[in-house]
Amino acid sequence: MRDVLFAALAASGLLMAANAPAQAVGIRHPFCIQGDEFPGLSNCSFDTYDQCLATASGRRLYCIANPYFAGVSDDPRATPYPYPQRQRVRPRPPRPNPYAPLPNPFVFEED
Repeated sequence: MRDVLFAALAASGLLMAANAPAQAVGIRHPFCIQGDEFPGLSNCSFDTYDQCLATASGRRLYCIANPYFAGVSDDPRATPYPYPQRQRVRPRPPRPNPYAPLPNPFVFEED
């Protein structure tokens, strides 16, 4: 009986692993390196533009802003938006006050 239970547990674990969503690649760093060695957005692992340029120097590579970067960066080159004054991550609205009094549904205000 334990073998059947173990087999069912292993099969359910494999099914859950197979149905896991794919990890988003390249959204954590603001700059990508591109060229013959790195086609497309295959190497988006640079936090600063200077770091990317240092890696690309001497080779036929260039640096671009990561269009899928979801964070906030101090470098203005990290924002490919047409509105560089806007930040990508909007601040969250304030949480509702749990201790605020609830409106009284039985009080009617006349205009």
